[in-house]
Amino acid sequence: SKLDLPENANPLDPSSKTRLKLGLFSYPVLQAADILVHRATHVPVGHDQSQHLEFARDCADGFNHVYGKVLVPPNTLLSPAKRVMALDRPQLKMSKSHPNPKSRILLTDSEQEIRKKVAAALTDSIDGVSYDPAQRPGVSNLVDLMYHLEEPQWATPQSILTENTGLSLKAFKSMVATVIDKHLEPTRSRYEELMYSGAQRLEHAALTGEEKAKKSADGTMSVVRNAMGL
Repeated sequence: SKLDLPENANPLDPSSKTRLKLGLFSYPVLQAADILVHRATHVPVGHDQSQHLEFARDCADGFNHVYGKVLVPPNTLLSPAKRVMALDRPQLKMSKSHPNPKSRILLTDSEQEIRKKVAAALTDSIDGVSYDPAQRPGVSNLVDLMYHLEEPQWATPQSILTENTGLSLKAFKSMVATVIDKHLEPTRSRYEELMYSGAQRLEHAALTGEEKAKKSADGTMSVVRNAMGL
């Protein structure tokens, strides 16, 4: 699934194998190192990253079994929105690396861009709006987006439909776009403010972050080396 091959492709064909990169296999190891070196106790992730967190825990437990209680096994914090699906292919996860820019909503998208993307989102030819992830994945993904962005307001995704009966898909897409834009507007405005007038503040934040990260990592590595007798 990470290679994004066509459904009829054979993953063992040479043409498929050439798309394999070392990063696909080394990523969980590097992620575990990033987490463990900063002694993170809880890590918020999406559903697809939970196995990577289990791997990080295994690394910590394995090291601690040999050298004593040195590393911190991280706990997994799963987001209520376990998976946000692509707008153009709702059977796939929304991804910033997807080749089609219309497949995703960016934090910096303008209101007009958000409305265009949501309006073009793949749904189906069935009239009205209903929540059925198996039979209507595209429509259900839009319902999920609205539900998670306004979660305190709705008890379940279905409750959105109960209070908005008779909506056409066009009207519902417009409603979803409004909710997304309202949620992202503060982030977008802050981003634009920093990008166009806050170069020094960004540089200062980067340098401060670097110093904090180095201090945090050095502290862990000192304890690790001492435990290993290095």
